[in-house]
Amino acid sequence: MTDSTEGGTTSNTISGGIFFHAVIQGRDITVQLPPAVTPALSGLPAPAPAFTGRDQHVEQLLAALAPTTDGGGGAVLVSAVSGLAGIGKSELAVQAATLALGQGWFPGGVLFTDLAGYDPERRLTPERALEGLLRALAIPGEHIPNGLEDRQRLYRSVLAAYARENRRLLVVIDNVSTADQAAPLLPTDSITAALVTSRHTLDGLNARFHDLDTLNDTTSTDVLDQALRHARGDHDTRIADNPQAAATIARLCAGLPLALRIAAAILAAAPTRPAASLATALQAEHSRLDKLARPDRAVRAAFDLSYQQLPASQARLFRLMPLNPGPDLSTGAAAHLADTNTDATEELLQHLAEAHLIEPALVWGRWRMHDLVRLYASEHGHTHTTCDQRDISRTRLFTHYQDTAQAADTHLQTLPGPRDPRFPNRATALEWLDAEYPNLTATATAAPALGHPEISCSLAYDLSRYLDYRRYFDDQVTLTATALTISREFGDRHGEGQALGTLGRALQRVRRFEEAIDAHTQATTIFRELGDRHSEGQVMNNLGLALREVRRFEEAIDAHTQDLAICRELGERHGEGQGLDNLGSVLQEVRRFEEAIDAHTQATTIFRELGDRHGEGQTLNNLGLALREVRRFEEAIDAHTQGLAICREFGDRHSEGQTLNNLGLALREVRRFEEAIDAHTQDLAICREFGDRHGEGQTLNNLGLALREVRRFEEAIDAHTQATTIFRELGDRHSEGQTLNNLGNALREVRRFEEAIDAHTQATTIFRELGDRHSEAQALNNIDTALQEMRGHFEQ
Repeated sequence: MTDSTEGGTTSNTISGGIFFHAVIQGRDITVQLPPAVTPALSGLPAPAPAFTGRDQHVEQLLAALAPTTDGGGGAVLVSAVSGLAGIGKSELAVQAATLALGQGWFPGGVLFTDLAGYDPERRLTPERALEGLLRALAIPGEHIPNGLEDRQRLYRSVLAAYARENRRLLVVIDNVSTADQAAPLLPTDSITAALVTSRHTLDGLNARFHDLDTLNDTTSTDVLDQALRHARGDHDTRIADNPQAAATIARLCAGLPLALRIAAAILAAAPTRPAASLATALQAEHSRLDKLARPDRAVRAAFDLSYQQLPASQARLFRLMPLNPGPDLSTGAAAHLADTNTDATEELLQHLAEAHLIEPALVWGRWRMHDLVRLYASEHGHTHTTCDQRDISRTRLFTHYQDTAQAADTHLQTLPGPRDPRFPNRATALEWLDAEYPNLTATATAAPALGHPEISCSLAYDLSRYLDYRRYFDDQVTLTATALTISREFGDRHGEGQALGTLGRALQRVRRFEEAIDAHTQATTIFRELGDRHSEGQVMNNLGLALREVRRFEEAIDAHTQDLAICRELGERHGEGQGLDNLGSVLQEVRRFEEAIDAHTQATTIFRELGDRHGEGQTLNNLGLALREVRRFEEAIDAHTQGLAICREFGDRHSEGQTLNNLGLALREVRRFEEAIDAHTQDLAICREFGDRHGEGQTLNNLGLALREVRRFEEAIDAHTQATTIFRELGDRHSEGQTLNNLGNALREVRRFEEAIDAHTQATTIFRELGDRHSEAQALNNIDTALQEMRGHFEQ
């Protein structure tokens, strides 16, 4: 304190502090200040030692908190961290605040207040919160006004004064439920920074949003390990010692930090309990939330505070959402579930998302629930079964899936005909099927146990074309096997035959040929018993396809011939075209190429007459193969080129790949080797895109042939070697033999004669086992050629 006198005027100046109450001044007054009056600016909770997986969020918050070069505030003065209860919002804010303080960015300190916004018993009003903050700033109680506006003005004046004195403060406002609760506590001096946490995405705060998601599996395991070691010491390695159990606990906690810390606390409280024991205890869905609890905290209790804030309409939809058996829910499906219009449903869903009880999926209009929230919502749903009309709601949802799948399927049919107006075209139907596919398959699987077996059967058949198009063959096997079980339980013989026929096709696609033959044989018997000639013919056609795959060619020809007779008897032209095309393919296998060309040509004519462009494209591809065998190469190239254009017209990527592969074979025959290599390379990419290992093996083999023609022998050897490995993995002995024979020819070109002879010898053995005399003769001839070349090489 200093004083001066000029012209009889006394002035006093007090420096070294900030004062917001009366100061007595006079000419001869001496004020002895204490060394320091320390406001309560260190109320920040201690940061948790086990904190990981949030590096990006911490960096973003620190970037917002960092002072600018002129010492003022950062560009973002209010950062709002939001997310699900237990997601780690408060901990993130504390960690970021602690680091910012350590950087010296807030020399005035930090103000921290927990507004307990979701707890009706502990919730702080803005008036009470301001009182606490002003006291923390060393404002005596007698100088704190009563009204909200007066307290707000004083509070902001104090923050601004600190800023002017270069003692910038950080305000952390935790656990906010509404924007109105937090807004009076925010600084307005353009220098002081604030961090806000809430379970809601809060509008009206002029804040930068930071939405927290769950932790991934690896980080979740790290949290478990760190928390347990902190509690028990580094010698407690139960998490590290049992990675499988740790991964299970992490998965069942679904990446929720609160659940992970509770799980670690459970283990810490029982030092002899193995991690596997806790993993087993958490498996049961009905008791998982009960298990994830400690005396001072619980997952269910955290969710309770959010759920209790919901209006009735939001709470009802929240309780109904777990009725969807799939991973997410579209707005349209939710509208059927809730029996409300789409606009009203979207508004309800958005409010639930703002409360972080659900979250938007990556594509707008789809919504998902955290696994533990789903269990919580389901618990409440069971206690509101009657008032929510859960059974009726589930039926509405399942029927919506069933009806819409049927509508979409009409657009996948290749014959001209009526299409369901719910979809304007094939592309939008496929888009809906792609988006709902996980829900549709989950519904088909869950429906029987929930009293809707008819929906399971319907979906199995209505999705058949889609599953085949997208090559989801394992799901096709599962769904049709379910339909088969249902049909047998109800004594539905026709349904049993239909399921067996569909199952046989799916089994064939996954190369379980003997099972496919058995399923088709059973289906044929049933349809003959019932006198259903049309279905009998369809199954005979598919039986022929399966028989061809196991090289029972004569039986396959007989099956296709019987199918043709039935189709012609019934005047079923489309079935006739399919039967002719498949008959042509098996005639090629027994080297009856002219007959095959005739069959494929007739089939092409039929598909053109009927307007089945897709069937025409497939038949042209098969026709090209037969034409190549009789050395009509230019015609083969033309057939494959036409087929390729049709595949691309339909967006049928897999058939496009097969056609490219066959086109490459024909191009090689006319010495257009670079074009052949390009065609095979394109097909190889498509096979790998679809995970089609058998197609990949075929393409690698054919690519090797083209590479050998341009003397790229080492690449050819590599391609044939990869193909051989694939065919061995898949158990395709005949293709293995063909590839070994081609590998031997490539090895011979680089004078690796011993290896070439070994490859040809293996091929000979395989062809002899399979009874393929033609291929056996080729392999023997190649052995002889290799021996002669080897002798000539050593005689030089």
